[in-house]
Amino acid sequence: MLGQLIRFGIAGGISTLIYSAVYLPLAYFVLAKNMAVVAVLPAFFVAATCGFFLHSIWSFRGHGTRDTSGRQHLKFFLVQGFGLVLNALFTWVITGPLHGPQWLPLVPIVLITPLATFALNRQWVFG
Repeated sequence: MLGQLIRFGIAGGISTLIYSAVYLPLAYFVLAKNMAVVAVLPAFFVAATCGFFLHSIWSFRGHGTRDTSGRQHLKFFLVQGFGLVLNALFTWVITGPLHGPQWLPLVPIVLITPLATFALNRQWVFG
């Protein structure tokens, strides 16, 4: 499991860079500051798509089974949907009611969301 966690962390780091590369320009240059939460959806979609391939081919390589019926894809995107809701919640609270800068939601997005999605991916999606 340690190897999976390390691979998950590396793949997650890559996904986080992708997420940030989409989210930050939208949040800073396209949207009003209080609308940064709108940038979460496209950023998450791009990062989750890349993340699926990284995690299924590399992070959870040799763990569990691979389902070609589409159920595994659906489970993965449901878990990612949970992550999307977390990210949107962090972004809305921090940039909305708390009036924080647009970059600040990336802190809980990097520290909390990956742990939650790792557990769900390992047990439910790729288990």
